[in-house]
Amino acid sequence: MERHLNAATAAVKRLEGALDKWEAVQEAIAALKGYYGSDLWRQDFADDEAGLLPDDLKRGVLSEDGIWNLLTDVNELNQRLKRVAKKKNH
Repeated sequence: MERHLNAATAAVKRLEGALDKWEAVQEAIAALKGYYGSDLWRQDFADDEAGLLPDDLKRGVLSEDGIWNLLTDVNELNQRLKRVAKKKNH
């Protein structure tokens, strides 16, 4: 039982930390969701295609898969969190 207590206590602490980080990035996720496919995103994409952006600029947000994959992962994680929250904890 002591091992169970120690394992559960450690898992709860890790999950609390992860949920704190998850809550902290919700605004960033919302901003990415609004940006993806927007007029601004299309303009940034066109500027990149035209060579108007600096060569050393990271372009993850301009890939069509980067934000889409993140938003898909977010949706799947939210569904998992709901399923886990609904399970009875005895």
